Amino acid sequence: MGSKETESMSNKKQVHVMRMPIRWGDMDAMGHVNNTVYFRYIESARIAWLEEAGGTPDPGSVTEGPVIVSAQCSFIKQLKYPGEIEVTTYVGPPGRSSFDVTHEIRLVGPDGKAGDLYAQGGAKVVWVNFAAEKSVPVPDAVRAMLPAA
Repeated sequence: MGSKETESMSNKKQVHVMRMPIRWGDMDAMGHVNNTVYFRYIESARIAWLEEAGGTPDPGSVTEGPVIVSAQCSFIKQLKYPGEIEVTTYVGPPGRSSFDVTHEIRLVGPDGKAGDLYAQGGAKVVWVNFAAEKSVPVPDAVRAMLPAA
């Protein structure tokens, strides 16, 4: 990792790792994984972590929960089928009602180890009251899983 990447990850805490296959349908006419699919990989990892953390975004059964207000992804190398990726999820220190989630996507090599960084992305998560559509403080249970500011 370059110094800028290391610096931006220094205040982050690793909270989740998951692997998933690259599917044939993930590729586009250019013969590589379509850029929009990287966001699906990131979303799958973020939702898996939130489910494990007890913060499943379900406005139908709870009054408050996480909402994504911005998302970004830097595409470093092209992913291609067949293959398997590992998505590592990091979280940053919370503000009053929000925190940042960052993900690294790495290709799993023939040796079964995650190798080079292929993409890095993330999102700003804001805790909201779904009915009021207003931000609320991050719950103490979630705050306890995040790094200190």
